[in-house]
Amino acid sequence: MGDKPQALFLAPEAPYPVAGGGALRTASLLEYLSRHYETDIIVFREPHAADPAAELPPGLVRGATVLDLAANGRGLAARALRNAGRLLRQTPPLVDRFAGFAAAVERAIAGRHYEIGVIEHFWCAPYLAQIAPACARTVLNLHNVESVLHARCATVAAGAIGYAHAVFREAALGLEREWLPRFSSVLAASAEDAEQVHRIAPKAHVAVYPNAIPLVPLPTVAAGESIVFSGNMEYHPNVDAVRFFRTEVWPLLRERHPRLVWRLVGKNPHAVSAFTRGDPRIDVVGPVPDAVSEIARSRVAVVPLRTGSGTRLKILEAWAAGVPVVSTGLGAEGLPARDGENLLIADLPADLSDAVTRLLTCPDLSRDLGTAARRLLEKEFTWESAWKMLDF
Repeated sequence: MGDKPQALFLAPEAPYPVAGGGALRTASLLEYLSRHYETDIIVFREPHAADPAAELPPGLVRGATVLDLAANGRGLAARALRNAGRLLRQTPPLVDRFAGFAAAVERAIAGRHYEIGVIEHFWCAPYLAQIAPACARTVLNLHNVESVLHARCATVAAGAIGYAHAVFREAALGLEREWLPRFSSVLAASAEDAEQVHRIAPKAHVAVYPNAIPLVPLPTVAAGESIVFSGNMEYHPNVDAVRFFRTEVWPLLRERHPRLVWRLVGKNPHAVSAFTRGDPRIDVVGPVPDAVSEIARSRVAVVPLRTGSGTRLKILEAWAAGVPVVSTGLGAEGLPARDGENLLIADLPADLSDAVTRLLTCPDLSRDLGTAARRLLEKEFTWESAWKMLDF
């Protein structure tokens, strides 16, 4: 490793263990860097969380600096108070959570020079001021376009929550216009996101780095009489998706299919407990070590997203599992998804119910969609295929 150029990688969240969309995207880029550079990582840690440096695969990085975040209440009242403060300051969520470590970042890289410095997530973009003097090239890896995410959330959320997202959209937009053009390059998850970035910051140099997952064998587990939704249940677009599906779609499916179970797979299930409790046919699985195999235990993956940005790793994981997907149009945004070819697309509650029913009652269609999706994943959405899009 001694003759490799050097890279710096700053991440607000631990990339390992690889669980969830954010970790998958972060880990894919870190794995790429480790193959070409001697890499140092700076990573934040939530209180009481495991040491993120200890979770890294052996030999992946040269050195790791862990920055400990202050305690942060996760209850409803604490969240409401934090967001009220953000509204007053007009600061987007999480930008403030990861602020205040400039001196620690400077100490971590003192005396070093890097060929490339990568910052994960827009929330940490302001640390460009600390890393740029030590890096010949700087890259911001966008998981979402935050202003677009908040604008879409504002359209589906009511009352104070919708108002808050509208304010956060304007705040994020101002920061995007300020910071995105300062990086040597910005990585977007899709061509659609790249176009959004171009409109926001015309002088930014934007490249597409698609979301992807490690290639795994097709699971051989038996699928039960169930449908599945996966993801971080605390993520606002997922909360809205669960609420929408539970109130508008699930009652239709529950009546049509008396034995059908709806399974929810992913961390922070408490965030959607108001919509899942009291129904014995809603199975809250929670976090799992292998999302692809867990998704394969169901016959259909549902992606009823009405808001969001980037591309949905939950769809890629379902494709990897060979499980047919029913998604809203927005849920499939940014992917080469073709209705009737590698998934089914529907937006209205009755249409979503009909699409799921088609797959539950038509084994040939279900098999064909799952096979086509798995083939597309193997061709375009593995880490190895995504790495071909990078020029560093």
